[in-house]
Amino acid sequence: MRFFKTFLAALLAFIVFAGLCFVVLLIIIGKAISSEPVTISPNGVLVLQTSQTFNEQKVVNPLASFMKDEASEIPGLFQAVRLIQHAATDDNIKGIYLKVDGNGNGFAGNEELRNAILRFRKSGKFVYAYGEVMTQQAYYLASAADKVYLNPKGGIDFAGFSSQLMFLKGTLEKLEIQPEIFYCGKFKSATEPLRESQMTDANRVQTNEFLGQLYGNYLTGIAQARKLDTATLHGYANENLIREAPDALKYKLVDGLKYDDEVVSELKSQTGVKADEDVNFVSLLKYNSATSLSNGTSDNKIAVIYAQGDIIGGETDKQNVIASENYIRDIRKAREDKKVKAILFRVNSGGGSALASEVIWRELSLAKKVKPVVVSMGDYAASGGYYISCMADSIFAQPNTLTGSIGVFGIMFNMQNFFKNKLGVTFDGVKTAPYADLGTLSRPLNDVEKRFIQSGVDSIYASFKSRVVAGRKLDAAVVDSIAQGRVWSGTDALRLGLVDRIGGLNEALACAARLAKVSEYRMVEYPEVKDKLSRLLKNVSGEVQESMVKKEMGVNYDLYQQVKAIQQMPGDVQARLPFNYRF
Repeated sequence: MRFFKTFLAALLAFIVFAGLCFVVLLIIIGKAISSEPVTISPNGVLVLQTSQTFNEQKVVNPLASFMKDEASEIPGLFQAVRLIQHAATDDNIKGIYLKVDGNGNGFAGNEELRNAILRFRKSGKFVYAYGEVMTQQAYYLASAADKVYLNPKGGIDFAGFSSQLMFLKGTLEKLEIQPEIFYCGKFKSATEPLRESQMTDANRVQTNEFLGQLYGNYLTGIAQARKLDTATLHGYANENLIREAPDALKYKLVDGLKYDDEVVSELKSQTGVKADEDVNFVSLLKYNSATSLSNGTSDNKIAVIYAQGDIIGGETDKQNVIASENYIRDIRKAREDKKVKAILFRVNSGGGSALASEVIWRELSLAKKVKPVVVSMGDYAASGGYYISCMADSIFAQPNTLTGSIGVFGIMFNMQNFFKNKLGVTFDGVKTAPYADLGTLSRPLNDVEKRFIQSGVDSIYASFKSRVVAGRKLDAAVVDSIAQGRVWSGTDALRLGLVDRIGGLNEALACAARLAKVSEYRMVEYPEVKDKLSRLLKNVSGEVQESMVKKEMGVNYDLYQQVKAIQQMPGDVQARLPFNYRF
């Protein structure tokens, strides 16, 4: 009898607990799918943080509203640019306060934001920037402000750019793992970390070249804003003159050394706020919640398709991955919609699967036959990212976009000695044909198999170049000379004919409208961002897991992603950059 009493009590407790969990879940869902109106009171100062990362598309956090977090939606890059443009004509916004506290975006992304700030200044409204410690890219954004202030005990990193790659050849040798690598293009350096102990001469040449281009653009932008010349700025870095905050003031990189409260006092003066009152600071995320950006009301539509991340085959629910099946569906939908007059394809990708790149290229080529297709390049549009771009009617890139890298490679691993000598594992089996086990990790490839694989890589490389020849209307010999897996800056890509214009999303959108011969239109965006409830039920666990891993690994998260990328390479010919460059 005591057992049954205990069992029933436990069962009742479980039912009550489950019921409470269900009620809490309903509350969470209710708050996630509902939204309270957000308003902006007059005399506001829009706050931008240089550390804020903007993906190409907005990111929705379905739990934020429950947690009273104003960042229930982080706008995409183009959305952020349009919000800054909107603020220029918003009577409730008097100026921008740029909080310089790290760098959250790549080169081309920062270029978009910086240009938006410069356009905002033309409205006559003020832009103030303040930071304690400014990284180089964060300072590049800050230099667009009317006034740049630095903490008296802070500093600016102004030492120049560098690029460092990690090489795993020695590690693989110690583990007795033999990478079997096949590639086309003497500059195709994505496999170097597995086959070399240091940069090859070709890779050193190309990295020096595009790094110099990126640095030149960086210095030019700062020189124009600060009314200095690039040679002077270059000298500051070469002689390491900017070591402490007073150095930055002495050499005119900043307008003053002030503490946060002093900058806030100046903002009060600018906005007419009394000394004992608070400045009406409005974060960009709050401003996004309060602002309805018009995508237009015309029946004519321009489809903006965002393609960000690794290119993979198949289908996925993850954001920031270019899965071929997903993009075929979206491109086809835009192609078959007669109200869609043009497609703007925004590419921010270092590449990935060559086959997936080909099938996306094919779908875009079909779309191009019936309506204009314009490509806008982000931080990267290289290798597979360039493959899916090269057929466009017009291609726009920023000067600091990394593009080109027209080359392919394949990687397989022979782990026979690792299994045998390190783990004591051996393999044996039977097969019905000589090459039935081609690609197994348990034995090395023979010479005939190596020729098979290299032939396949050569064929894909030839196809890649032929797509560029046809899409860019260049001579085959010219394409061969600028291919070879070489990475180019946007500036060089324009000179070589790989892109048509230097410009951002605004310029590319205007071009798409011109080619479609429409003066009025409304934007429709793909992929469609799932509603809050769907994202809550389907994706939140994965997003939380990724966020936790990123938080725990910190600066090592990029290394973790690179190792994951290597794991996904075997068995599929790749058209991708040599990992990611961040400076």
